[in-house]
Amino acid sequence: MPHIIIKGMNIADVKKISKQMIDDLEIIVDCPREYFTLEVVESNFIIDGNLVKKDPFVQVNWFDRGQEVQDKAAASITKHIKNAGYKDAEMFFTILERNNYYENGKHL
Repeated sequence: MPHIIIKGMNIADVKKISKQMIDDLEIIVDCPREYFTLEVVESNFIIDGNLVKKDPFVQVNWFDRGQEVQDKAAASITKHIKNAGYKDAEMFFTILERNNYYENGKHL
């Protein structure tokens, strides 16, 4: 945990930014690299029956780390997406409650 889900980006672009982005997030979030999961979901966006290109959309599932850390993480992820050639990115954070999170059937 954190689990970062990216939609609307080419998988090759995510691969290019993945190492440096997680390097940066390791420091911002203060957790080991092996705790991060980076998932790319291939998405098709349709408006009025037409396939359209949309800006990347990022969902971050994690335990609450406070607004300051969340803001820094959002800025870092956005920077890396823009460095990959995307003009804009949208993002939202889902705060998970520890008592609702299980690993191998047990609370952390």
